Parts: sequence; structure tokens; C-alpha cells
Amino acid sequence: MISLAVPAIYSLTSQFSSATTHARAPPRCACACVPGRQGAEQPLASMEAEQAAAAAVAAEEARRFRWDAFRSAPSEPQREAVRGLSPKLPNRCRALMARLVCLPPPPQDGDRDGDGDDETLGALLAFWVKAMKPKRADWLLVLKELTAMESPLLAQVLEHALLEDSFEANVRDYTKLIHIYGKQKLLQKAEDAFHAMKSRGLPCDQVMLTALMDMYSKAGDLTRAKEIFKEIGLLGLPIDKRVYGSMIMAYIRADMLDRAEDMISKMGDQQIVAGKEVYKALLRAYSYKGDSEGAQRVFDAIQFAGIVPDTKLCALLVNAYCLTDRINEAMIVTRNMRSAGITPCDKCIALILGAYEKVNRLEGALAFLTELEENGVIIGQEPSQLLAGWLRRLGVVQEVEQVLKDLAVDRKNTLEVDRKNILASDRKIKRRSKSKRSFASSLQHK
Repeated sequence: MISLAVPAIYSLTSQFSSATTHARAPPRCACACVPGRQGAEQPLASMEAEQAAAAAVAAEEARRFRWDAFRSAPSEPQREAVRGLSPKLPNRCRALMARLVCLPPPPQDGDRDGDGDDETLGALLAFWVKAMKPKRADWLLVLKELTAMESPLLAQVLEHALLEDSFEANVRDYTKLIHIYGKQKLLQKAEDAFHAMKSRGLPCDQVMLTALMDMYSKAGDLTRAKEIFKEIGLLGLPIDKRVYGSMIMAYIRADMLDRAEDMISKMGDQQIVAGKEVYKALLRAYSYKGDSEGAQRVFDAIQFAGIVPDTKLCALLVNAYCLTDRINEAMIVTRNMRSAGITPCDKCIALILGAYEKVNRLEGALAFLTELEENGVIIGQEPSQLLAGWLRRLGVVQEVEQVLKDLAVDRKNTLEVDRKNILASDRKIKRRSKSKRSFASSLQHK
């Protein structure tokens, strides 16, 4: 009998089998003592020893397996996790999940060879399969719960499930395991899972190869990513938007931005549009390098692809211009944003103020802020703090405080005038007086 070394796990079924063994023992002994039945009489002492051994095995099994007993008292987080399990879980799945939650996590380095906790997990799963006879739906429910709680045991449980006939493993299951290993940067384990799938005769499709290519891309292995890309073409598998996107991301991570642009152009020739995240990654790469021309090319390509730029994409383009001290072009970007109905974000404003400070052009910065305020753009916390720090370094703190006081009085008077006008015109809304001064314009006059 194979010993499943799971301490303090009990089972009602094992207790039932133990009672059955004791109940059937006397008839066996009585039959063995009848002379002439087998041609030879077995010694009574030998039969009693056999019965004692069977009873000991049953007792040992009953002692080891019990679902409602734990090696040590569960901690409060573990109890909370058990209480948070889905109420739709069948009892067989809930019993396993309660034990999995209370198991210690695997080592962080991914090396589980010779680890006793891993043997405990394997034994627990083996006994669950033997006792509960799960189907594929039960396995999937357990894996879904482990995924929802981001359990570190997910990969180990999936590994064990792939070896069980009741799981009925397919290519997508191996793809999921490779994806998990890819996120953990365990390339060797992912490759082992891939070879295990091929050894079982399961077909290798485009989704599986794309997952491998994406894994090598994130690991910085451009050579292996290119090999997988070529293999997809040689196998006659479709090269779709996802495949191209994974290869483009590999070129971007390898800082081969021109090759990435060429592949996007190739996609356009085949009437395939790259995803927004791919364009954003390429634009970010050009922006952080300070390549304003490359950033502008990608920004134009985004609009040609029918993708409406948002504030984050515009901020990347503004950053590219600011890093090369092309402040006028950066301001044109913010004006185009306003024309398109997009309010410049605090990041864009702060980038332009930082570029003005870099070239020590306070007057230009104040004119830029005045233009924004006149167009109804509210200056947020980030650019305000940047401007305050700049003015403090210039030693004009007292002038700033005086301007703030004057501006507060001016706004109070303006509000009073507006209130009187509203009451005089039967509460009709009128525009505020054009004599109202903004903070930036007041600083400019100072």
C-alpha cells in the first residue's frame, strides 16, 4: 500500500472500511480453521497476525486522512480565506480548497526539489482524487478559486492535474501553465511543460506558440522569439494581430524601434491594425529616448489607424519635445488637444513648465499658464507645486504672497458683482467681468 504522508487528515470512508474489515474478520478465521477445505490448515496464529496487520493499516489510514482536522490551528487570514470561498463550490471542492489554503506556500526561487511541503501537496491531491473521484469540472472550479485568490500553489496544482486522467488535459491547459511560468520568469519549467505536451501527442497551435514567443520577449531573449515567429510561418499557422504584436513588443524591448516600425508597416499592408498598447509602447520608447521625430511619426500613425489619442499618449509626445527643448512644439500639442476637446492633463503642463525652468524662461512659463487659464484649464497640484518651487528658488516668495492676496480680494469682489447682477436680471447667468485677473497674469505683471 502506498503511504500518503498527509498528517492528521481523516476520512469517514476510511473509518467505514476499518469497521468493515473488523466485521469480516471472524468468518475468515472460522473458514480457515475447517479441516479439509484447502488441503492444508493455516495456523491460527498466522491468521490472527494478518488480521492485526490489516486492522493496523486501517487504523493508520484513518489516523492520517480526515478532512476536518489540521496539523496546526489555521491562522486568522487562512480562516478568512476559507470563509471567502465561493458558496457555489461543491463539497468535494470546498474540502480540498480548505486544505490548500492552510498549506504553506512554495519557495520563492521556484526550486521545489526535495521540499517536504511539495510532497504533502502531491499526497493531498492524490488522496482527493482517490476519495472524491473528481471530474474535469471539479478541477476547473478548484483552479478558478486558486486563480481568484492569486495562490502561489496554482502552478503546482495545475501540474498535478495535467497528469490525472480525470482532468482530460488539452492544449489550452498547457498554454495556461506556460503563461504562469512566463510571468514568474521560469523559462526552463515552461519549456519542460511544452515538451511534455508534445510527448503526449497534443497538437501545437498558434496560441501556444504565441504564448512562448511572448514569454521569450519579456525575458529579453529576442533570438528565441524570432525563432518562434518563423516557426509559426513554417507550420502554416495564421499570423494575426496577436502574433505580430508579440514580435513588435520583442523588438521594442530589445531597443530595435526601427524594426518595430517596419513590422507595423507590414501589418498595414496586410490590412491588420496593431493594438493601442503596441502603439503606446513604441511611443513611450521614443519619448523616453527624447526622439521627438520618431514620437511624432508614431503619434501620426496612431491617428491614421483610427485610434483616438488620449491624455496619456499626448503626454508622451509632449515629453519627447520637452526633452529636446522644443517647447513651442510641445505647446502646439496642448493647443491641438484643446481643439480636439481634450483638456491638457497636469502631467503635460508640468512637463512644459519643467522645460521652461530648464532654459530659465519664467516669462514664457507665465504666459503659457495665462493662456491655459483664459481657456478654462484649471492648474492642478503638480504644476502648481513645480511653479512654487521655481519661484521660491528665484527668491520671489513675498511677491507671490502679495499676488495671492490681491487675487483673493479681486475674486471676492467679482463674486459680489456677479451676485448683484444675477439678482438684478432675474437670476439670469452672465459672464464675469473681463477685468478679472488670473494668478499667472498677476505674476507676469509683477
